[in-house]
Amino acid sequence: MGAGRPDGRSIGRECAGRRAVLGALAGGALASPRVRAASEADQDAWPALAARIFPNRVLENGSSLLVIEAPSRPDDAAVVPVTVHAAFAAGDARRIWKITLVIDANPSPVAATFTIGRESGVSRIATFVRVNSDSPLHAVAELSDGRMYAVARTVQAAGGCSAPALRLPADALPLGTLRFREVAVAGPSGGLGRREAQVMLRHPNASGLQMDPVSRRLIPADFLQWLRIWQGDALLLTVECGASIAENPAFRFDFQPNAATTFRVEGADSEGRQFSGSFQAATSI
Repeated sequence: MGAGRPDGRSIGRECAGRRAVLGALAGGALASPRVRAASEADQDAWPALAARIFPNRVLENGSSLLVIEAPSRPDDAAVVPVTVHAAFAAGDARRIWKITLVIDANPSPVAATFTIGRESGVSRIATFVRVNSDSPLHAVAELSDGRMYAVARTVQAAGGCSAPALRLPADALPLGTLRFREVAVAGPSGGLGRREAQVMLRHPNASGLQMDPVSRRLIPADFLQWLRIWQGDALLLTVECGASIAENPAFRFDFQPNAATTFRVEGADSEGRQFSGSFQAATSI
C-alpha cells in the first residue's frame, strides 16, 4: 500500500518535516517537569510556540466559534479526554477545514492535526492525549475563508508522557489491529440525520520518555503518524499525530452519511508499519 496523499503530496515527506519541526520545538524535552513549569510561570510560552507552529499567520480569538473540552484535573495524565467542536452562530456558513491540537508544555507540543474532508460534515472530534505537566491546551482552527482562530483550556496534570505503558495479556489484540464503530446522533431538531464514528488502533504509541521496568532504559519512541478515513470514495478525515496521543489511539467524530456501503481506514506509524481496514456501513442504527 502506498503512503501518498490524495492531493499527490508524500505523507512520508510531510511527516518527516513535521518531525523536524517538533524536534526543534521540543528542545530540552528531557528537562524536569518542575523546571519546565517554573520557566513557563515566568512567561507565557504560547505566542512563541504559535509563531513556530503557524509561521506568518494571525490567530484570532475563536471563543465564539470553537470549543475545546477537557477535564481541568484528569484522573490519568496519560489518558486525558479532549473534544473540539464547532460553535458557529446561526447563519454562519463557514466550515472548519483543519484543526490543530497543541499541548503547550509537552515535549512534542503538536498532538494532532485533523484535516476535514470538504463534504464530510465533520464538526466535532474527540481523542485521548498525554499531558506531561500543567499546561494550556490550544485548539487552532483554519476556516473555509482562510482565517485562523484559537481557543485554550488549562489542564493540571503531570507525568503523562513518561507514564508506563499498559501491559496487555498475550492473547490481547495484536499491534496494528483496527476497529471501527458507527452510531447515530440526534441533530438540532432531534432527528437522527447525522452519525458518529470511532476509529481505534491497537498501538503502544510510545513517547520515547517511558522507562522499561526491567532494563531501566528508555523505550524508543514508536507512535502513530497518520490515519486517513473514507466513507466510500469520500475522504472524511485525515489525522496527522505523534507521541502526545495516548496509547491505543482512538478518534471519534461526527459526519454526514452518504450512500456508501463501506468505510476504509489506512495509516502508518513511525516505524514504517502500515495499517488498513475496510468496514461495512451500518444499514440501520
